[in-house]
Amino acid sequence: MSIHQDAKQIIDAALLAAQPDSAVQKALLEMKITEKGRLLVVSFGKAAWQMAKAVSDALGDRISQGIVITKYDHVMHELPRFMMWEAGHPIPDDNSFKATAEAVQMVQGLKKEDTVLLLISGGGSALFEQPLIKPEELKDITDQLLRVGADITEINTLRKRLSAVKGGKFAQTCQPAQVVSIILSDIIGDPLDMIASGPAYPDSSTCEDALRIINKYHLTLSSAAMDLMRQETPKDLPFVTSLVTGSVSKLCDAAAQQAKKLGYTPHILTASLACEAKEAGRFLGAIAQYHQNSNHSLAFIAGGETVVRLTGKGKGGRNQEIALSAAKEIRGLRDTLVFSLGSDGTDGPTDAAGGLADGQTADALSALGYYIDEILQANDSYPALKSVDGLIMTGPTGTNVNDVSVLLIKRS
Repeated sequence: MSIHQDAKQIIDAALLAAQPDSAVQKALLEMKITEKGRLLVVSFGKAAWQMAKAVSDALGDRISQGIVITKYDHVMHELPRFMMWEAGHPIPDDNSFKATAEAVQMVQGLKKEDTVLLLISGGGSALFEQPLIKPEELKDITDQLLRVGADITEINTLRKRLSAVKGGKFAQTCQPAQVVSIILSDIIGDPLDMIASGPAYPDSSTCEDALRIINKYHLTLSSAAMDLMRQETPKDLPFVTSLVTGSVSKLCDAAAQQAKKLGYTPHILTASLACEAKEAGRFLGAIAQYHQNSNHSLAFIAGGETVVRLTGKGKGGRNQEIALSAAKEIRGLRDTLVFSLGSDGTDGPTDAAGGLADGQTADALSALGYYIDEILQANDSYPALKSVDGLIMTGPTGTNVNDVSVLLIKRS
């Protein structure tokens, strides 16, 4: 097979292994949901429908009522006893607020013997939201954070204080019922208070942290928002039980296993990649240069989540920038390929999961009048990669456990 065919097989295997179905069902066995009282299910995030379906298949009529809140075009079909909502991501919209209000209303008046099962996946911060400030300002603050390249932990530290449901506040709303959270992690290190901004977990961030982030990036907030930054979040939620059931490590392991089956010697570099996307691309390219004289096939794998610093107004995403940046470094290298994709099938505000580049990509772009440094400066990787068939298109995958980037060096 060609190196491009190898890449496709590795992508397919990694995404299959990251599906939440079996992981959620295994978690249900570990959590041992009580048979007493009512069982309400609140599922939100990019993998919300898939997680809810797994619970519906496993628990059936035991569920009293449920709600799914996910990204547009991510609901596959209706589920018994569940309300279905699709809403905005990465910026919350009116549907985000209306759906969250439905969830808050659903958990009113519960008793101690009742249980609220939360199914949480990446993207939940935008999809599950009840703002304490005007939505227009919430959007503006989020836009400011994205423009300066703030990481997900910094973004969520502020989001918690601007929301009535984040930072453990939704769990408080469910009292006196027991709250059980099953979590598909999309943040490096699986910090439970940061995934989807921790709606049912004690918040480890402090007011001092929030104010430091505001000063670090010179953010502009109203006096009402600044007042919220000085109000502390819940630090103790003894009635909540949480379990992480999926993470980027599994994604990397699956990529490595498939690469090995295809004859590559796999090396997992990290499952905690956190830097600028274009720097990650350069790093993978540098590894490719160092190993060009290898006599056997190699696969280098990195999982995590990079950031893009917006210096232009183009169309693209962090994984596309990784591939494009790597293209410059691997220019002319034989049987060498870099691909990077988001496990949810969406890279930034685009319909691509990520990007792919080989040793010929840079020359192909030049022939079409594209210059990599200019493209990265304009943050316009999507049209450039599209012109050379370098976009990875998977559609919604039903999961969300960070990104995976892979360098392949093929030797027959």
